[in-house]
Amino acid sequence: MTRVLSELLGAKEPQFRLGLKQLEQAAGLPSEDIRLSSEVQHKTQDKLRELSLDPHDTTGRELYGALQQRVKADNAALSELLGTGTDEHNLMPRIERLVASLDVPKQVFALKLMVAKKLLRKNPAKKVMKQLGYRSLESMLKHEMAPALFAAAYMVESAQWHKATLAAYKKLLPSDFEVRDAIICSPASDRWEKISREYIEKNRQNIMSFRELGAVVLLPLPADRVEGAPLATTLLTLRAVNDIRVSSAYLKLHQVRPDFGAIVADISRTEPQTKAEIAGNLLPWKLVHRYFAHHKDAYNPDIFAPHVQPEDLQWHSAEDALAQIHPRFEFWQHAAHLGLLHEGEAVSLNFLDAVLNFCNKLPYEQRVVTYLRDHLWHELMLRYLQQGSLEQTVHEQLNDELVDQSVLS
Repeated sequence: MTRVLSELLGAKEPQFRLGLKQLEQAAGLPSEDIRLSSEVQHKTQDKLRELSLDPHDTTGRELYGALQQRVKADNAALSELLGTGTDEHNLMPRIERLVASLDVPKQVFALKLMVAKKLLRKNPAKKVMKQLGYRSLESMLKHEMAPALFAAAYMVESAQWHKATLAAYKKLLPSDFEVRDAIICSPASDRWEKISREYIEKNRQNIMSFRELGAVVLLPLPADRVEGAPLATTLLTLRAVNDIRVSSAYLKLHQVRPDFGAIVADISRTEPQTKAEIAGNLLPWKLVHRYFAHHKDAYNPDIFAPHVQPEDLQWHSAEDALAQIHPRFEFWQHAAHLGLLHEGEAVSLNFLDAVLNFCNKLPYEQRVVTYLRDHLWHELMLRYLQQGSLEQTVHEQLNDELVDQSVLS
């Protein structure tokens, strides 16, 4: 059973097996790896049946082909709901409105927009102003949303501009932040399409997420956009809102630190980490956040109150959100960590993996399994974290970390 997890994860051996042994011993030998392996195999077989495939005699190529057809039909269903027609300039605003209408947590602790504009006044994005056709900074700030301008600056401004922005972030205070809904904006014009083209071609996506701004920017796609763009953009936007909320809770938790600005600067570049660890594994804050989202009774006010409340630790599933609007998407629910292991290689049943494979027209040999592995690893760690002894260890380590920071302040 451990071999199944190892091969699905693409893990290095014998390090993976030794690490699992440490986790098992630290948790009191609950055999979570065996339970998870068995669950993945049985639930994957159920998904194969839903695709009208033989759960005991389906090759990786057969499953991959079936998933490609499934995604094609799913994208058509979403496009019909969006009503995009043939006008490409309408696609991103329609996705923006759709995501805004979904019943998912969106509240964040993020930089005030007036403060963001203040930063842009002190460090003008002159190349952005030129490429967007504005004659004055104030005119640009009046007609464009601040997160969109940060996105454009990320794409075209010099290293010196970025260095100055990072330095300004380090001086920010908690009073420069506010609680509001995450912003999703979709600037649309020929100039925006031109300024975005190189970034989209290089990164193969049109989503830009800014944790410190609490914002997601949907860049306009060219007229010859890739097939599957509506579904890929919607999924990536929902994922970005989740990631922003994760960082938002971290900022709220650390707002009493004297080096709060430095934390903001770090979060603008990388995902937040904690000092907590189990069996030699340092725990990223995203994993800790997801643990408390899945186990609401584990919330400890001694650690999180008064700055972080239970609602700050909520987590939404993109698959669940889309299932609200069309029953087709129910197929993908609870499948983020599932995959078929065939001849020692994994085929992902993760929705985002399947969509990205479809959009990029990847052949079977080049298929991506990135999000499957991310979710499967998190699922494994979450199961060990819920063991009483390890849960208590993490609580104590988080509490010690926050006590240390309050002493500093």
